[in-house]
Amino acid sequence: MRSAPWESFERPNGRAMRYAVLMTLAHPQRPPWLKVRFPAGGNYQRLQDLMRDQSLHTVCEEARCPNIGDCWSRGTATFMILGDTCTRSCGFCAVATGRPGTVDTGEPARVALAIQRMGLRHAVITSVNRDELEDGGAGIFAETIRWTRRLSPETTVEVLIPDFKGDEAALRLVMDACPEILNHNTETVPRLYAHVRPQAGYERSLEVLRRAKAMDAGALTKSSLMVGLGETRDELLAVFRDLAANEVDILTVGQYLKPTPQHLDVVRYWHPDEFAELKERALEMGFKHVESGPLVRSSYHAEEQAGHGGGPRFRPRFANLEPVSVVALGAPGSEPDA
Repeated sequence: MRSAPWESFERPNGRAMRYAVLMTLAHPQRPPWLKVRFPAGGNYQRLQDLMRDQSLHTVCEEARCPNIGDCWSRGTATFMILGDTCTRSCGFCAVATGRPGTVDTGEPARVALAIQRMGLRHAVITSVNRDELEDGGAGIFAETIRWTRRLSPETTVEVLIPDFKGDEAALRLVMDACPEILNHNTETVPRLYAHVRPQAGYERSLEVLRRAKAMDAGALTKSSLMVGLGETRDELLAVFRDLAANEVDILTVGQYLKPTPQHLDVVRYWHPDEFAELKERALEMGFKHVESGPLVRSSYHAEEQAGHGGGPRFRPRFANLEPVSVVALGAPGSEPDA
């Protein structure tokens, strides 16, 4: 039997090499503006060790993000809670699909501890879809925010949430924990939903963003779109208008990259000049901040988008809290005071 193409690269950094080879197989002829930095360096290894030590997952690894080398070398990462197996099967996403394991109630405390150890000014927390859970995992999101508040009160928190199947009560659990940014990705244009996101709905995603703003006007809302799956410019602009009409504050637009040969094909690569034009049009619609470029992802440079480097500025909403130790808060899985 022929060995997998990455097997000869398993040392010294097997996971990174496997990732790089898979991306090369999926994109044998990428245009020059999509060159990415290879995952390496001391910070990269330090973060990888921290995630393994705390038994944590990152969307950077699980979704095979092309920016992992850049972000991890700068000491930033996007935490993925509720396990590494998703109940949905989106055609663009490299996260594993299947039957998830049991919910790890100690995970929120470990995520918060990792955020504290990394000294993050802005933390991004996302998850797989957990449609089998009554609240879709919203309670774990809320607990992770609360743990982060107590361990790192100066850290702003952004949550990138699923749609919770449209459950308003689940969304309220998250919003009651007061994240600075509530992010829910629209991903693509309505015409392509059945092909790209068969278990999601465009109107449902808009409703999540609309309800989040209604529940907490002080939070920024954010959404992201991919291009390259067959959408037209006019369709994209129509989605921009829908998001603006629902008071979404931050928009990110990036090029879809096929994560493995088994995923949806790239229909075309959009040129950097086209991304610049999309950004200009979006800003004209009233968004507070827009990131648009070939390698832009929802959480790429999220610290800057959150105001720590040029985006909409705000202070942590609970910056007056005194930091406490994990020991003082009790065993992982216990409920900290909000």
